Amino acid sequence: MEPTVVDHSSMWSLVSNASVVVQLVMLTLVAASVTSWVMIFQRSNLLRAGRRALESFEERFWSGIDLSKLYRQAGSNPDPDSGVEQIFRAGFKEFSRLRQQPGVDPEAVMEGVARAMRVAISREEEKLEQSLPFLATVGSVSPYIGLFGTVWGIMNSFRGLATAQQATLATVAPGIAEALIATAIGLFAAIPAVIAYNRFAATSETLIGRYYTFADEFQAILHRKVHTSEE
Repeated sequence: MEPTVVDHSSMWSLVSNASVVVQLVMLTLVAASVTSWVMIFQRSNLLRAGRRALESFEERFWSGIDLSKLYRQAGSNPDPDSGVEQIFRAGFKEFSRLRQQPGVDPEAVMEGVARAMRVAISREEEKLEQSLPFLATVGSVSPYIGLFGTVWGIMNSFRGLATAQQATLATVAPGIAEALIATAIGLFAAIPAVIAYNRFAATSETLIGRYYTFADEFQAILHRKVHTSEE
């Protein structure tokens, strides 16, 4: 009867024959990779929708439409993906509320508008930056977790080599190959996360910058409007 030979040639056999610690490391990295890819697709869709909504709203805003009419349209059919629409609604709502109060100084009105839009921009900024800390963590930590699994696996391989009667490359090679898979999985998890983090951070910064620009321009329009009505 021939002895059973363990096949170390396939990737699955290397993973299944790895030590428990190395398998846990691999499982952790795979889970982190899957989660990061889910977040990458979600963030991509959110940012793409945010850019489209910004361009669409700015086109309507600068078309010469009456601001009260635009505010009613935005309120009756709000777009949750449009950050600039939320900023506009917050600013115009505060503007209308303060204007209805008798004896309110125009500068106090503008201060209230600026404060309301700053709060709205901060909320949009938090929304855009969701998931970025997780992607940054996966990108920076995954290679070290994979390296830990590799070191642990190689250490076990050499411990087994010390007790073997005949020390050959064939004896230690499968264990080292199993351990190196952990590093490969760590890089597989880290590289997309780093690329996505850099891309999303740059896109979010661009959107937030455009939000601030819109808020300044909208504030200037309201400033002229409130001072013209006082004359």
